[in-house]
Amino acid sequence: MSRGRLSPQGTILLLCDLQEKFRPHIVHFGDIVSNAARLLQASRILGVPAIVSEQYPRGLGPTVPELGAQGVPTFSKTSFSMLTPEIEAALGGGGAGGRARSVLLCGIEAQACITCTALDLLDRGLEVHLIADAVSSRSQTERLLSLSRLRQSGVFLNTVEGVILQLVQDAAHPKFKQLQKLLTHPSPDTGLLSLF
Repeated sequence: MSRGRLSPQGTILLLCDLQEKFRPHIVHFGDIVSNAARLLQASRILGVPAIVSEQYPRGLGPTVPELGAQGVPTFSKTSFSMLTPEIEAALGGGGAGGRARSVLLCGIEAQACITCTALDLLDRGLEVHLIADAVSSRSQTERLLSLSRLRQSGVFLNTVEGVILQLVQDAAHPKFKQLQKLLTHPSPDTGLLSLF
């Protein structure tokens, strides 16, 4: 039984559909993007590879610039799961640690692309860590029920700060000072407390 331990080796970050046209419709969109951007910065510092998906970008626009995902491999899709053949191939490579074992999942929408992606990842034997303060929906009801459903399915719920600290594991880590700058201010409130 997995306990959800994280290590930069064998971990990959998936950033799902944080696109311009969703901005006015997603609850706490700006804060969700801010949290995901912070996790992306930490991933770069620790050498954790990242992948971005865009749902039908011709109609829904590009990934928002404030995510800071320039240079991150980006794949367009129409399916609700991120696991397109291109992204599956990238997961097989897993970055510095070989094949990915753990996936950090951020983005929108909780009841659609996040749920479908998480379930597909679980079906492939990967450990899924849903970053709850970097996931949202148009509705807090959908968000709550999706988080609950995914937890029942074996997904680990976590926060940006929790994941960063679990990846580094020790204040003596050579990259801790760089990461500490990302943790100086707490994550913005994304309405999670009202859900539980």
